[in-house]
Amino acid sequence: MSLQNWPVFSFLEPKFISKIHMVIVYGSLGNEALIVTKDKMVYGVGKNACGCLGTGDHDGTLCPKKVDALRNKDIKLFAYGKGPHVLALTADGQVYSWGYNTYYELGNGTTTQGSRPVLVGGTLSDKFVVDIACGGHHSLALTDDGVVYAWGKNSLGQVAATVHVYQSTPSRVHSTLADKKVVCISCGHSSSIAVTNDGEVYSWGSNATGQLGIGNYINQLIPHKVALPSGVIIKKVMCGYSHALALSYEGVLYVWGENKYGQLGLNDKKSYNYPVKLESRIMGRILDVATSHYNHISIAMTEANQIFLWGQCLGLNVTEPIQFPVGCMHDALAYYASPGVMHQPLILHDEKEEMSLTDCLKEAFDDSSTSDLVIQVRGKPIYVHKAVLKIRSQYFRRMFRNTSEKEKQSIIIKHQEFSYDVYRAFLKYLYTDQVDLPPESIRELLDLANIYSESQLKECCMQMVMKPNTVDKPVPASL
Repeated sequence: MSLQNWPVFSFLEPKFISKIHMVIVYGSLGNEALIVTKDKMVYGVGKNACGCLGTGDHDGTLCPKKVDALRNKDIKLFAYGKGPHVLALTADGQVYSWGYNTYYELGNGTTTQGSRPVLVGGTLSDKFVVDIACGGHHSLALTDDGVVYAWGKNSLGQVAATVHVYQSTPSRVHSTLADKKVVCISCGHSSSIAVTNDGEVYSWGSNATGQLGIGNYINQLIPHKVALPSGVIIKKVMCGYSHALALSYEGVLYVWGENKYGQLGLNDKKSYNYPVKLESRIMGRILDVATSHYNHISIAMTEANQIFLWGQCLGLNVTEPIQFPVGCMHDALAYYASPGVMHQPLILHDEKEEMSLTDCLKEAFDDSSTSDLVIQVRGKPIYVHKAVLKIRSQYFRRMFRNTSEKEKQSIIIKHQEFSYDVYRAFLKYLYTDQVDLPPESIRELLDLANIYSESQLKECCMQMVMKPNTVDKPVPASL
């Protein structure tokens, strides 16, 4: 991929480009961008409408200008709205906001536009935020305990707050999400969607074109559960301006909402207010999807690393998926979307490249964004990788050897005989060679190791049973 696909980067010098770690392009014409370099500095380039570059002024620039307020903040993620307003998430779970603020999009209790990033405080002050999302004029934040906070414009219920016009500071989204753990958030222009850790989908806000997927066209002031087919577990939802793409762990795509541009890919222009399975023989298993509340395009990347597009592409209405000769979803948005904005930041030089293999495996365990297999233990999902299980365990090697190719594409293993914590510790051991359990659970893990014929794990458990004080912290299985 090349940054030259986005005109806003046309004046960057090669020496500067070589130092870039991450970029994001936004704005009404795709004419604004933020850049994070390898030394954790942030730069803005472009028009700078409403001070959305965060450089402390309202002057546009074709050359990168430092965002001093974010110096050494270790930015991991950006999100942007229609104004535009911008959110930045740091590695230590803090959120900064700046830009357009007529509807309290910045969450600081005022409607004053912000030309410099300011920490979003209030109810988020003592929270660790793991994800952020922006709609046209509202904002969402997801904390590490699975709680969603929202602020900004609420005229159609998109913030799910008791106020009817706006929410000036972050407010927890209660109601039907009160006892749920959310793992994914996304925003349409005036709607919001959350995915829980058990694969359920909840939506709220504007529903004029059925973009909430709840079977009617009534705006919702509180989250409502989307009625997906029985047994479907959703891993990710992406919202367009007024449509939604929901990707299951089986690699199947479900779509709903506005469809006058063909953005649902169903070979018609009829809108649907309930989830519809996107049947496509040419796509096969889907690994990832992309769209943006700025436009009406839909993009999918398949298991064969092919990119398919549908919806509003270069001003044309494409009503079913068509393969396009681009290398990644970011390139597809740059070439065919209008405006050519990014759905998420583009990583040019990944810090993970410097991580050891051991660290990478530890990070990959129970990571819903990379797993290709869900193991349910007493109804709770654990996200793993078939290849790792086959390499590390004879039990799983035999199981997959006897599984047909068709079954491998959609397998979800369910267990009831062991507790969730013990089975999760067993799977984590396969990734890390470490056992992390309290003393009272070691005997149950020993029983599981016996059943699965994991001799090294059995020996480790027996040593810990004889010396219970060794489980105060994760214990290498080689002990």
